[in-house]
Amino acid sequence: MKLLFRLLITTIIVLALSYFMGGVQVDNITTAIKVAVVLALLNTFLKPVLVFFTFPITIFTLGLFLLVINAGMVLLCDYWLDGFTISSFLTALFFSILLSISQSILYKFIPDNK
Repeated sequence: MKLLFRLLITTIIVLALSYFMGGVQVDNITTAIKVAVVLALLNTFLKPVLVFFTFPITIFTLGLFLLVINAGMVLLCDYWLDGFTISSFLTALFFSILLSISQSILYKFIPDNK
């Protein structure tokens, strides 16, 4: 149940960011749901591998390279999904930063079911 709430929150955030940010386009709510699912899958399976292999660069940049990895995840999602468009790398970077901040704030309201 917690996973469904998180996907719903991410879907709403993606829709809101596409409305307020220029350069981000989401065609409809089903595309936003697909974006939420694909980003969750990418962050679960691909991101740990990328973080492992780019660990020296991440250490050298004091963790800022993780922002580049997050933007890459968003651009990969843009590449795979029709109806979700990101205009540039910088837009993807800002989108990923705002998405991460919004998620961390709103996920605090989901109760832990232990």
